Amino acid sequence: MTEKADEYEVIVVGGGAAGLSAALVLGRARRRTLVVDAGEPRNAPAAHMQGYLSRDGMSPAEFLAAGREEIARYGVELVRDRAVDATVGEGFAVRLAGGTPSSGGSRTVHARQLVVATGLKDELPPVAGLAERFGRDVLHCPYCHGWEVRDQAFGVLATTPMGVHQALMVSQWSKDVTFFLHTVAEAELTDEDRRRLAAAGVRVVPGEVAGLVVEDDRLTGVRLEDGRVHDREVVFVAPRAVPRTDLLFRLGAEMSETPFGTYPVVDGRGLTTVPGLWAAGNASGFAEQVVNAASRGYRAGAAINGELLMGDLDAAVAAAAAGPAVRV
Repeated sequence: MTEKADEYEVIVVGGGAAGLSAALVLGRARRRTLVVDAGEPRNAPAAHMQGYLSRDGMSPAEFLAAGREEIARYGVELVRDRAVDATVGEGFAVRLAGGTPSSGGSRTVHARQLVVATGLKDELPPVAGLAERFGRDVLHCPYCHGWEVRDQAFGVLATTPMGVHQALMVSQWSKDVTFFLHTVAEAELTDEDRRRLAAAGVRVVPGEVAGLVVEDDRLTGVRLEDGRVHDREVVFVAPRAVPRTDLLFRLGAEMSETPFGTYPVVDGRGLTTVPGLWAAGNASGFAEQVVNAASRGYRAGAAINGELLMGDLDAAVAAAAAGPAVRV
């Protein structure tokens, strides 16, 4: 059967750990697969990624480069482009932003199954210095970075009462932790919060934070609006997670509101409520670290191959049962 240039068995939108992992499985299963990668990985600000067995300490860029090389071995195509729209009918049609001049500046690709692995982006509080230091000495995940900054002077910047949880967690990596309430009122802390913070040795500082103090390209303190400065070497903050789930909305997937954003309803394999539409990695949930995202992608890739295989076999059985067409 002749393959058409813009027709695939599977399109994977997103070239991070989840998308590349799904594509690797599909390529090895001899499925014609396209990966659409906009090149905006969530962990790009980080110099290293941790907690991935055998890849601990590897840079995110090196990890993704290795993944791209691996999928290419199995004939998976990768295009650096952005998926701007998608429709579902007889399969899926995905419109890309780029394309060629002859295509009018855009290109539409088609597939029987679609994986959305577009991840999420982090929105930091509007505090001077946070964005510039993010991924260096402004951090969000102690499991990702706690070991590297252990025993330093930590600050934790609250934006909601849930910041208490982060302050308690990071106390596992340092006994010198100051919890800056920032925009959270003291009255919003529960009695249990106060008891736990005291038991963990976490100091609580009320008052809004104006910005960070940086000297010689190194974080040295946190400045309050009233001018007071608290010496700190590391600041932990919980960014607002913004899932990149536009395609899932457009395709009619059922969504679920969570404290961390709106995510698709999926089964254990990553299948959404739309047949043939899958979500993997941080497009399917907030707490997917790189190793978890890769696992989710693998699971979706294997399930998709099974769906395609069984669907083709069932179609062949039905055609054989119908018998040859009768000519009049």
